Amino acid sequence: MEKRITGYTTLIGLLATPIKHTSSPKMHNEAFQYLGLDYAYLAFEVGNDGLEAAVNGLKSMQARGCNVSMPNKTVIHKYLDKLSPAAELTGAVNTVINDNGVLTGTITDGVGYMRSLKERGFDVIGKKMTIVGAGGAATAIEVQAALDGVKELSIFNRKDEFYERAVETVKKINEKTNCKATLYDLDDKETLRREIADSFIFTNATGVGMKPLLGQTYIEKDMLRPDLIVSDVVYAPTKTRLLEIAEEVGCPTINGLGMMLFQGAEAFKLWTGQEMPIEHMKEFLGIE
Repeated sequence: MEKRITGYTTLIGLLATPIKHTSSPKMHNEAFQYLGLDYAYLAFEVGNDGLEAAVNGLKSMQARGCNVSMPNKTVIHKYLDKLSPAAELTGAVNTVINDNGVLTGTITDGVGYMRSLKERGFDVIGKKMTIVGAGGAATAIEVQAALDGVKELSIFNRKDEFYERAVETVKKINEKTNCKATLYDLDDKETLRREIADSFIFTNATGVGMKPLLGQTYIEKDMLRPDLIVSDVVYAPTKTRLLEIAEEVGCPTINGLGMMLFQGAEAFKLWTGQEMPIEHMKEFLGIE
């Protein structure tokens, strides 16, 4: 990789913490090299406190843009010039594009997630989804699922700093789509059990299952059944505790690698104007 970096190489970054687990640099740099594009993608350990300085730094260095992950997705909009309609609707940003000093934020998580399901042959349109989470990625998935035609969404979250945001998400979905969305307290385990029992797919859209919450899950094994699709947005580890118990029950499962690939492909096109080489990247990343 170092042989292809020159004085002309364009920088793209990732701003998040924790960051060491990420596969995004591996993915994007392989795609750049495969297509012969003069870009380099680097990960930077940045939280909310250093976010404004990091954004200004990328702008000053004329970087083409960046990805944004936890905990910055719902904060970075304050430091940008424009937001896409999707970012405005979800209140979150995971991709920033720098066009001659004008920074535009958008969100590709929801599109990436829905495409990952479709690629695996999981048709969720017209069906019911139960999902845990109300952060940036979760909100993007919920909004995109509703826009794409998921019939019903049961959203669970603890009554933390994201709960009021989830109230607004549910309101927007019910007002602007044909999907029926309902918000529940994650601590209400009996309601969670009931909603999962009535769902076609269950999705964990939180960081539970990755560091520092390795080996943890909100779900009890007897909440699952063999014909329930179980999805986890976490991709490191590739098999979380949730997916382990789902496989023990006999559920079809999908981890976050596909979502990572397809949300990355959307961002890749926004930065470079070219399609990511999907089939090559699937082979490179070991994605089914």
